[in-house]
Amino acid sequence: MDHFRYRDGELMAEDVALTRIAEAEGTPVYCYSRATLEHHYRVFAEAIAPLPATVCYAVKANGNLAVLATLAALGAGADVVSAGELRRARAAGIPASRIVFSGVGKTDAEMVEALAAGIVQFNVESEAEFDRLAALAAARGLKAPVAVRVNPDVDARTHQKIATGAKTAKFGIEWARAREVCLAASKREGIAFQGLAVHIGSQLSDLEPFANAFRLVRELAEDLGRAGAPVRRVDLGGGLGIPYGEPGRPPPPEPAAYGRLVREVFAGFPAEFVFEPGRLLVGNAGVLLTRVLYLKTTEGRTFAIVDASMSELIRPALYEAYHAIVPVREPKAGAALAPMDVVGPVCETGDALALGRPMPPLQAGDLLAVRSAGAYGAAMASMYNARPLPPEVMVGGHDFVRVRPRIEDFRMMALEIVPQWPDRAGPSKTAAGTAR
Repeated sequence: MDHFRYRDGELMAEDVALTRIAEAEGTPVYCYSRATLEHHYRVFAEAIAPLPATVCYAVKANGNLAVLATLAALGAGADVVSAGELRRARAAGIPASRIVFSGVGKTDAEMVEALAAGIVQFNVESEAEFDRLAALAAARGLKAPVAVRVNPDVDARTHQKIATGAKTAKFGIEWARAREVCLAASKREGIAFQGLAVHIGSQLSDLEPFANAFRLVRELAEDLGRAGAPVRRVDLGGGLGIPYGEPGRPPPPEPAAYGRLVREVFAGFPAEFVFEPGRLLVGNAGVLLTRVLYLKTTEGRTFAIVDASMSELIRPALYEAYHAIVPVREPKAGAALAPMDVVGPVCETGDALALGRPMPPLQAGDLLAVRSAGAYGAAMASMYNARPLPPEVMVGGHDFVRVRPRIEDFRMMALEIVPQWPDRAGPSKTAAGTAR
């Protein structure tokens, strides 16, 4: 469920016409619905009740401060994978006591910063990381709160680039070593062993992989308790998929069904729980607005060349991901559809938002909305081809606020310097144009 609907022939974000946003901000531009964010959070929180649980939003999905602050106001914590995300979460009002630090490549500086902040948990993913974290904490007279992220070697049945629970993945402690590593952690100087963490992938479309992984985690948790290393906290990660509107693809399970599964698997187990939804909360809370620049017809192909590209939304190029694309002006009832390639201006053949997509008649100047773009859209945007980063706006009822401006290429050039080589004749200039 989201708050992007046609009204009187116009696609609206809550009570704001998307044409109004495009006129004010230009295109391409990301638009988020506050009401949708709030609704999705509440639906998920209700689904996992009455478990003693913390919802730690996966910041990597969309780290805009307005998004984080909206979720923080509802009581969300944060799952971060860098010091930058840690700082963003705290700046948005999420206390360190509700922040979990995941990721396979935490640096010394990042671990020290997180220790000083007093985060609730490090999800440790390798024995080498244990050694570094334990040494850094002990040297400061601290104990790092740790959950061991285990890799249960479960097929998540999702795209190979976002599957994280197979033994070939870089994530987590391999299952054969998990028990031994956990027992050692429970006795380690500088470590306060909290429990277990697991995350098998993103955009999962059925519950069976979750069930397989969660049952293994419960068995391990019970075994560790008997061995003298009680599991006080179980972090079950995220990964529940969202509907992207792809024809013929069944919708993923509802959060309520996911919640029932968790309660069934962990019935009677005395632990706190952590959940790390990302895409589930923000994916369908955002759209990317783009304008048609040209229509081009070649033998057997029709192209709608738009002003958004893989620089703004890389998911179709990177994951072959499907995003519904709809005109902002509602097409006439019964409008004939024809296959069309919706492509961007970036100088790459792979720069396509959709291929062979059935679309109504379009013309230059038409405004399109790329749906389900709130997760891994702006967060993964780049300035490839020296394109500016798109602005982001958030809608709340009848109003909208620019929550990040368009970041133009000249701002980046101002940070660059042309070297002044002593063996070169004549004056050189910095990128800002100052001779030295």
